[in-house]
Amino acid sequence: MSLYPLKFQPILKDKIWGGNKLKTVLNKDFSPLPNAGESWEISGVEGDISVVSNGRLAGNNLEELVEIYMGDLVGDHVFEEFGQEFPLLIKFIDANDVLSIQVHPDDAMSKERHNAFGKTEMWYVIEADKGSELIVGFNQEVDKAKYVAKLEEGKLEEILNNEPVEKGSCFFIPAGRVHAIGKGILLAEIQQTSDVTYRMYDWNRTDDKGNPRELHTDLAVDAIDYSFEKKYRTDYETEINKTKELVRCPYFTTNTLEFDKETEKDYSALDSFVIYMCMEGDFTIESEGGILTTVEKGESVLIPAALDNVTLKPTGKTQILEVYLK
Repeated sequence: MSLYPLKFQPILKDKIWGGNKLKTVLNKDFSPLPNAGESWEISGVEGDISVVSNGRLAGNNLEELVEIYMGDLVGDHVFEEFGQEFPLLIKFIDANDVLSIQVHPDDAMSKERHNAFGKTEMWYVIEADKGSELIVGFNQEVDKAKYVAKLEEGKLEEILNNEPVEKGSCFFIPAGRVHAIGKGILLAEIQQTSDVTYRMYDWNRTDDKGNPRELHTDLAVDAIDYSFEKKYRTDYETEINKTKELVRCPYFTTNTLEFDKETEKDYSALDSFVIYMCMEGDFTIESEGGILTTVEKGESVLIPAALDNVTLKPTGKTQILEVYLK
């Protein structure tokens, strides 16, 4: 049976800092939750495996599909490297309040401590309230001793780098870089398949039972990359009807495409699945056999590796993120 572009049921996550922009901006129905912080669009994380929502494969989950279709779905090289585990986790995040300051371990540390992948990720800002900021990296030269001293003094914020953001801001967050999403920010997150997070500081917040939220300060100390960068923001160019690179790393490549006319995509030289995340507008994908798949703002779709050629047909000006491996 031939494959086609696959859409999935979003997995909505209740978070203490979540808001309602996943519903009002990206059209996600998170009822009966009062609000939602995350929409896991495509996930192979154990316990949260995405389920297909369109076409004849509806009801099958991603793990089952990888087992059946192997390289035809994810790419031969990808299947050889990752087997049945889907290598990326694709999310939308709505921060109605600031998130905890956190860090993720790299592959080696995650393997040793958790028998899991590390977590390198990137952010693309969809909307940001006026004055919104992210925390990314340090604002000065820091070593382990200085970090520990500031943490114990309750002055961690003094050494953290704050970044004002607006729609279209892009940041690469390699494993080891301290970070936090600030209040009033809606963004797309592309990351390795991992749910390992070390929470370093959480603004003295309590959970719904009044208990302080769990911190992982001891684990985090050895996971942090203490290097100081002069610039953390990712600069990029856009040109209508041209695909432009945002981030390329060993774990994923992410491009942006703004288009207002029919666009042909030739993936015959790419040995990987492709994911589209629709940031603005809507479009139809025409794939082999004349199959048409409509994608609206806030939706994500997986193009199986076996589909070498697809045609994207927008109804107006549309913007997508294009994600694949290598």
